[in-house]
Amino acid sequence: MLPIPEVPATLFSHTEEGVVAGVQWLKLGVEVVGALIISLGIVVAGGLLARALLARRTTDFTAIRLTLARYLALALEFQLGADILSTAIAPSWEQIGKLGAIAVIRTALNFFLSKEMQQERRESGPEQEAVGQAKRN
Repeated sequence: MLPIPEVPATLFSHTEEGVVAGVQWLKLGVEVVGALIISLGIVVAGGLLARALLARRTTDFTAIRLTLARYLALALEFQLGADILSTAIAPSWEQIGKLGAIAVIRTALNFFLSKEMQQERRESGPEQEAVGQAKRN
């Protein structure tokens, strides 16, 4: 009797390795996009801060914080997406647990950051209207 060839098992393992490698590259790309968004947010907020300091307008600090918070919230979404990709290929329960903890922390950060942005908008809404009216008069 002839032995059964191992081609399907080898093909499967090569396909699995290719999928894992592809997901790891995709995860890395998503993490890089998140890091670039944070970097861009820092540059934009830093520019706004420098402009506000040079013009001695301390009332603009809330708007600058909200600008940076928007970039951070978007970057956290990308980082969370990368964490979700990691769980698809995590080989052990320990790694899945760590990724789950990181995902929970990032989700909580994003939640509270969003709440803070909403609160700042509500509080600065009347203030911004008054500043806008004063500038027009």
